[in-house]
Amino acid sequence: MGVSTAVPDTECMTHATGPQRRASFDRWGPYALLAVGLVTAGASAHAIGMTRGETEAAGALVAAALLLQLSWGRVTSDTPGPNRVTAVLYFVRWAMAFALTWLNPFFGIYAAVGYYSSSLHLARRLMPLGLLMTAVTMAGSEIGGMPPHGPLMWVIFVAVFCTNVGLVGLFFRFADQEQRRIEDQADTIDELERTNAALQQALDENAALHAQLLVQAREAGVADERRRLAAEIHDTIAQGLTGIIAQLQVVSNATDLATAHTHLERAASLARHSLGEARRSVHNLAPVELAAAGLPEALKKLVADWGERTGARAEFTVTGTAESLHEEVSATLLRTAQEALSNAARHARARRLGVTLTYLGDEVILDIRDDGTGFDPAAVPARSHAGGFGLTGMRARAERIAGSFAVESEPGHGTAVSARVPLVRDDH
Repeated sequence: MGVSTAVPDTECMTHATGPQRRASFDRWGPYALLAVGLVTAGASAHAIGMTRGETEAAGALVAAALLLQLSWGRVTSDTPGPNRVTAVLYFVRWAMAFALTWLNPFFGIYAAVGYYSSSLHLARRLMPLGLLMTAVTMAGSEIGGMPPHGPLMWVIFVAVFCTNVGLVGLFFRFADQEQRRIEDQADTIDELERTNAALQQALDENAALHAQLLVQAREAGVADERRRLAAEIHDTIAQGLTGIIAQLQVVSNATDLATAHTHLERAASLARHSLGEARRSVHNLAPVELAAAGLPEALKKLVADWGERTGARAEFTVTGTAESLHEEVSATLLRTAQEALSNAARHARARRLGVTLTYLGDEVILDIRDDGTGFDPAAVPARSHAGGFGLTGMRARAERIAGSFAVESEPGHGTAVSARVPLVRDDH
């Protein structure tokens, strides 16, 4: 008569993964375990011979444990753990769980809370003590109740206790190894961030090129080719994969085959398109959207597809007399529009979006405005932690062809981006 062995989970003992799920379980898990322990103990009370006094004591302890858990959040809200307050609460809860398990071994289900919550509420020097005390309670539960009766039961109790301690030590070793690996990865990522920031700063300082260098830009050397390929991968493959993931998520939640089939077709189309773009990027070709049509037509289709995909109202307007542009100019404006629309879809939650292409004298201007959530441009880092180019990439593209890029936004008031580049006509 007893409950199964509970051991700490490595994900719960480190703060590296699932922080939101961990917080949710820490809040509601003790209630669930107490409820399961209460039900199973109540069902087995007669079988294990609990007296009326023991039943009443167990009821009082359950009520006390419930009150403790209800007050836990209020007591620790101003002093998040681990600290002295959380340590006292942890050991008080252990004492209640131990007493309950002494009265009925099925309350060991509730005592298991001590395993996964030790890293949240105890300082590192107190964690071994808390886990050992929890192991004592669990061992008593697993042998059918405390105290052990007779020499044989004491031997079994010691064996089960040692097994619990061994499992705790093993999982803690795994957790420490995982924590060290995560810290090493974080150090490596920080170093890469610094290196990338230095590289991006160097690229930005050399981004302003004269219009007469456009034709020679692709032959400027390994550094420029690396920058071009990085931007192409971000604007094509990365965005394509993001779109595919979004479509597949819709499929996973679809309630009918027709909807699932529609979104699977869209995902397949995005995959084919991304593959084509990747091949064109490797061969240094213009975007596939510009291969069969000019910039206005490519932008019009891009806006229409975005509106259909997001369900938002999207409009495209051309002002001035359209002219055939050099492919580098067209590609820069198209990639800027793709990135801006991708950002609007992922972050802005816009209901309306407008794209305007203006031919004005010796300049071409691309304006994109939405009525989304907006943001504080000053708070946006130069490079995102996900490795994306974002606003910095759009600015670098424009400046690379002697243009400029501006963004205006405010939380709650939408976003407007504008790219101004020289009007360089197609030589062909």
